[in-house]
Amino acid sequence: MSKIKQQPPPYQQIANDLRDQIVRGDLRPGDKIPSERELAKHWGVSRPTASSAVTVLRRQQLVESRVGSGTVVRDVSAAPRARERYDRAAALGTMYSDAETVEFPFVGVVEAPEDVALALGVEPGSAVVRRCRVITNEHRGPIEFSTSWFPADLAEKAPSLLVAERLRGGTLRYLAETLDLRASFARDQVSARLATETECADLELDAGSAVLVYWLVAYGPGETPLQVDEAIYPPGTWAFRQEYPITLRPNS
Repeated sequence: MSKIKQQPPPYQQIANDLRDQIVRGDLRPGDKIPSERELAKHWGVSRPTASSAVTVLRRQQLVESRVGSGTVVRDVSAAPRARERYDRAAALGTMYSDAETVEFPFVGVVEAPEDVALALGVEPGSAVVRRCRVITNEHRGPIEFSTSWFPADLAEKAPSLLVAERLRGGTLRYLAETLDLRASFARDQVSARLATETECADLELDAGSAVLVYWLVAYGPGETPLQVDEAIYPPGTWAFRQEYPITLRPNS
């Protein structure tokens, strides 16, 4: 019989929240994280629970103790994935931290590649909006080359999709506020390949470098595709980490 899964324990929830702040860039390398006393008060938990959360971050090599400074964030070479950016947009109204800058090397209407057309549910070669971004961290340089794709007819009523500038809260929030098209869930997958010539130039990589490719499709009601994202991460930068319990059954 299947059983309802329990929520992660409180210390893990605290650790996950701090981890997301670190990956998003809200807590930068060298920043001091809240003390165990402050965490206990903020979350309404005991000091040992708060201490366990900080221990998790140390084991993940996200923070370290420094004499006279307390527990501070390490330079973890992490790039936020879509989930961290959406969470940040919901909480703070922007998808990017103060340590990040965004440039748009291309925004316009193009013919849909076959894989993009399939994901958006349109015919290959159909007109689609393409928004390319290069995200740079002031401490580590370029950390992500991402492209968002939309059915071209959305731009008729949401013209800012064709403007090469940041949309506060992200494109999905813009579509929700402008067209009342609200994303209900996203489906993603991760793979690896060699970077294209353009990606190597924008991410300052050597020719033939391998990159991590994060592919995401956001859906509205009835699983209607609203947006396709492809995020490219340079080597040496991890984009996600997950933890899960391992249950071993005794031999029968």
